[in-house]
Amino acid sequence: MTTDQTPPTNMSVHELRRRWKPTKERLADSDRHEPIRIRIHRTCSWLKRVEEIEPESASDTGLIFRWIALNSLYGIWDDDAGQPTPDREALESFLDMVAEIDREELLPAILEEHRDLVMSVFDDEYLTTMFWKNPTQRQAKLARKTRFSANTWYLEKRYRLILDQVVGRIYFLRCQLIHGGATLGSKLNRDAVGRCATRRCALPMAIRVGEASLVAARGVRWFSLTPPPRPRRACYRRS
Repeated sequence: MTTDQTPPTNMSVHELRRRWKPTKERLADSDRHEPIRIRIHRTCSWLKRVEEIEPESASDTGLIFRWIALNSLYGIWDDDAGQPTPDREALESFLDMVAEIDREELLPAILEEHRDLVMSVFDDEYLTTMFWKNPTQRQAKLARKTRFSANTWYLEKRYRLILDQVVGRIYFLRCQLIHGGATLGSKLNRDAVGRCATRRCALPMAIRVGEASLVAARGVRWFSLTPPPRPRRACYRRS
């Protein structure tokens, strides 16, 4: 059961924005929290588009849009290097932070509620690099062993590890699509896309945990935004 203080595990963009508004207004006068406000704004814009293309949100397009929404939350700008932090490194930092500030324990709630889905993702050998290095029946069987490990992780309440493993498989599918490793609408990956992209599936889980944790966060110092926002006043002028 959820209350107004405990975010539901499946919020619409309208509901997310409603819950975010008090925190947004509280932080409005602080430049320190500008990255959080921009991240939530960017994420909501992409998730709103996903809602607009229903029921096609379970498609390749839906998965890509949802990943962009997640990327809006975790991308980090490396001030010293003057470029974005490597993607997987930034994603791991984000997941670590989410687990740390998840005061409402939304992560355990979502992973328990969708345990069957999580197991089906672990049971899909096509979502692992292990299988594609040597796509044989033997390798497929080895790739599906994570499912058995996950039963132990659930018993031990190792939710951060479960989230990491699930998101890793979604990331693999995301790379397959973004880098031209799959045909648009391919019949071969429909099950995988469906498991990862639909409203109540794996990728929305990760996004909702991140959103709700940020909405509820107090005093969190956010990572540098990527790309850094430009000053409102023009900063490039010819002499």
